[in-house]
Amino acid sequence: MIYRTIDLCAGIGGIRRGFELTGKFTNVLSAEIDECACKTYEHLFKENPKNDLTSEAFKELVVQTDYDVLLAGFPCQTFSRAGQQLGFRDTTKGTIFFDIADIISRTNPRAVFLENVENLVSHDKGETLRRIVTTLEDELGYRIIGVTMDEDGSYVYSGKSFIRNSRNFGLPQNRPRVYIMAFSKRMYGDAVKVLTENMPFFGRKVIAEDLNSIIEPVVDDVYYMSSGYWETLKKHKTREKAKGHGFGYVVVNAEGIEHPVASTILATGGSGKERNLIYQPKDGVAGKMLPTKKTELNSEGIRVMTPTEWGRLQGFIGYAFLGENGNETFSFPEGTTRTQQYKQFGNSVTIPVIEEMAHFMLSCFKKMTKAQADIVLEMAWNRDTITRRDVIELLRVSNNRANYLLRKMKNAGLLTPVVIKGRGAKYRARVAPGTEVAIEE
Repeated sequence: MIYRTIDLCAGIGGIRRGFELTGKFTNVLSAEIDECACKTYEHLFKENPKNDLTSEAFKELVVQTDYDVLLAGFPCQTFSRAGQQLGFRDTTKGTIFFDIADIISRTNPRAVFLENVENLVSHDKGETLRRIVTTLEDELGYRIIGVTMDEDGSYVYSGKSFIRNSRNFGLPQNRPRVYIMAFSKRMYGDAVKVLTENMPFFGRKVIAEDLNSIIEPVVDDVYYMSSGYWETLKKHKTREKAKGHGFGYVVVNAEGIEHPVASTILATGGSGKERNLIYQPKDGVAGKMLPTKKTELNSEGIRVMTPTEWGRLQGFIGYAFLGENGNETFSFPEGTTRTQQYKQFGNSVTIPVIEEMAHFMLSCFKKMTKAQADIVLEMAWNRDTITRRDVIELLRVSNNRANYLLRKMKNAGLLTPVVIKGRGAKYRARVAPGTEVAIEE
């Protein structure tokens, strides 16, 4: 089965691409309002994602769209340590989660996958995460991976249950992010109880062991830092160190680091560049004047990372868009500025992490469907015949899900129809008691 996704707060399509790489998901609708990101998205996927998910027109469009999984990297600025941390009090970006919740309530996708910054779990002393959990679990009827319930009916979870770091998924970037995965109780009923595992903490692939395989061997002189700015950064770090702080620039491949790893790259560029400086001496650079610099280039071989290196750190370049012959097919639209390239990569996701989460989602679909089939078959062994109503009541699922499951079990040779007319359809077990169920979505 190929599952259909909708890609909300799509950026340049990192989440979508991670799911597509499994070969089991295809995207049918997207929403993004940033003009530059939309241009890159259309360049990559040949689809214009320009839609406002908060508008009633778009929500109606989603209602009319047949899809299975909702994906959303909803805006993180209001929860980020780098912002004002207004959270849901931000009446523009902070409330987009509730627009996403509105779409979920109207369409009931079989699964939801959300991504945000690490600070989401601690924002407002945990109240923000609590509201997201209760909205999904109580109001929308979803089972969240990593959330259980105690004897008093209170939700039990740890913020760490939702945080995964890109460096553990095959790429050398220290990038902790929050991932939330949830499954529809209306579709899977009590079968959601079999989902006791956490999302994966590690990937199965090593795409780049460390920065040494990410760094370009030769870069344009423009990426080398001016001596004036370099001195300013050094003085700032000295002042912060005197205060007992660890703030300031970082040369991520400094001598003595055997397997260098990048710090988090940021959508705003800024300290995402300064905490990811590269030592790479180049003949003819020291003392050189460039029109874009106020002082000559530094003599210590210090430069910022290039957009290409950021693209590799996120898995866009060198991994997610390779052609059949291993050729690189990722590119930006002509005329995309370096500033925009940094912003779009920094604002996106690490694609191999998403791909691993998508594989995990597939395993959850399979596990829940098998659990439902096991229960239905057990009932069929204990009765002369079973009906769709029996399945609805036993599994506590919708009419559509019961129909789907009975059809799948019939096609798999587990059930045989006795009466095949409409609502009066009846089924009997076709296999002997104790037969192992082998069924896929």
